[in-house]
Amino acid sequence: MSKDRISDVQAFLAVARELSFSRAAIKLGLSPSSLSHTVRSLEEALGVRLLTRTTRSVSLTEAGAQLLKSVAPRLAEVEAELNAIGEFALKPKGTVRITSTDYAVDTVIWPRLTNVLAQYPELKVEISIDYGLTDVVAERFDLGVRHGDQVAQDMIAVRIGPDRRMVIVGAPSYFERASRPVDPSDLLSHNCLALRFASGGLYAWELKKGTHETQVRAEGQFICNGSSQLLNAALSGFGLAFVPEDLTTDYVADGRLEYVMEDWFPTFAGLHVYYASRKQMSRGVEVVIDALRYRDR
Repeated sequence: MSKDRISDVQAFLAVARELSFSRAAIKLGLSPSSLSHTVRSLEEALGVRLLTRTTRSVSLTEAGAQLLKSVAPRLAEVEAELNAIGEFALKPKGTVRITSTDYAVDTVIWPRLTNVLAQYPELKVEISIDYGLTDVVAERFDLGVRHGDQVAQDMIAVRIGPDRRMVIVGAPSYFERASRPVDPSDLLSHNCLALRFASGGLYAWELKKGTHETQVRAEGQFICNGSSQLLNAALSGFGLAFVPEDLTTDYVADGRLEYVMEDWFPTFAGLHVYYASRKQMSRGVEVVIDALRYRDR
């Protein structure tokens, strides 16, 4: 049905409810003559009279009564659904889909969203863990969370965390049977706990000493796709892990882990939440972004 035909039906319904062209015209903001012309055009298109008009009254024909009975509830349902959809722009509701690393979820996203989810019971957050450079548009995510230098230039990015160091750690029990590495080349002979991307490739440890940068494709017996699992393996004395510094500070302080090659620890741009456009953004997405936003406390 064309847009004009729907408008004509809505005009007829207004007259049918009021049984008056003048009263219906006031509600629709039209002149009675214009409204009468619209209804007559609908009758001609359908080939049947919908209203009986006299100088004193307006009444429904059998066909008009049938149209009112069958179409009015359906249009009311459509209008109700459109109003419900419009609420997404006014109140936090619906599902916000986020692609993120497990590290970002554990250290930033979850701690900052707990109060938001409690405050807005109609809001849902669905998180997919992935270390790859996910295309949020192609994969139909509302938001992505990655380090600032990983975000594509055509994305809008909002900082949600400070710059941070990556560190190499091992347990004292590991160093009882293995020497301490001092140079990137030494890592090739160590049992290095490896991170695998969803794309299938292994993450190369990105190391930096002064102005010198290098990448080491360190490998070992244990491979997984999450920082927490790598850290647990290191705590068990199974090998060396290359993980965010803030995950290790407590364990280093109590002696369960030790740093090695500290002069090679690199600093990366902080975590950012990124998305494609601000246009037609739901209120739920806005609330999540604001909750994640980094505020230097």
